[in-house]
Amino acid sequence: MEGLKLIIDSGATKTEWRLIGQNKRSKTYLTPGITPYQMDTAAIVSLMKSTLPPSMLLKPISQVFYYGTGCKTKAKAAIVRSALKNVFTAAQIHVTHDLMAAAIATCGNKPGIACILGTGSNSCQFNGKKIVKNSPGLGYVLGDEGSGAYLGIRVIRHYLYGIFDKPLMVAFEKAFKTSKDEILQKVYKEPMPSRYLAGYSKFLSDHRGHFMIENIIEDGIRDFFDQHLCSYGQNSNVPIHFVGSIAYFFQDKIDELCLEYGFKRGLIMRQPMIGLSKYHQHH
Repeated sequence: MEGLKLIIDSGATKTEWRLIGQNKRSKTYLTPGITPYQMDTAAIVSLMKSTLPPSMLLKPISQVFYYGTGCKTKAKAAIVRSALKNVFTAAQIHVTHDLMAAAIATCGNKPGIACILGTGSNSCQFNGKKIVKNSPGLGYVLGDEGSGAYLGIRVIRHYLYGIFDKPLMVAFEKAFKTSKDEILQKVYKEPMPSRYLAGYSKFLSDHRGHFMIENIIEDGIRDFFDQHLCSYGQNSNVPIHFVGSIAYFFQDKIDELCLEYGFKRGLIMRQPMIGLSKYHQHH
């Protein structure tokens, strides 16, 4: 069991843990998401110890590679690193942000533009070794164009403002069984609002074909193209890759917009873990 590597990919909604080793079958575990902007070291340690199987915590892991949302700053990365050191005895623990996970998983060691369209959104230009340009992510309040939270806000707004037609209003009420007061409580008073908002994006995939639904999807993803991808200028002639559930489930819209904007569409992955595992298996 020597030489085991632990690859961790954490978003706001869920965290995927994968143990890999030479000539050994990988093992994957899923736990809730880890967000250092809303969780301190103690909370992250508690989550790991309560949700990961005890057998995994005893594995002889030599290296930990953590890719997570909110880990772009040294201070937030330090919160996660401290938690990992508290739980694992690995000699090497590497912590970086989820955008690097998207870049490595999709680009490998080749130039490209890597995008995240999941609960949140982000993008970067990758030269095959490092990120050389990043269109800044501003979070679900100020930015996150095209993300699940961004689209979820529009679904909620259409419902609360009564913009949806009657069939969609009825479908919304049947699907979520909620109220204005509960929605406002969840968004403004309770933790993890971006995760809550992103949950409403499923309504879009469940009702494809309705013109209002199609407009929300296209407008949201177009905002991501306009605000982020267009900022890379001539660099848009390299492949543009996407990871995340929104990118995965609305691939047709991404294809249409890439064609319209003249972008070279690359890979689309629901999660980056397959690409990360392949990369770390050989590096």
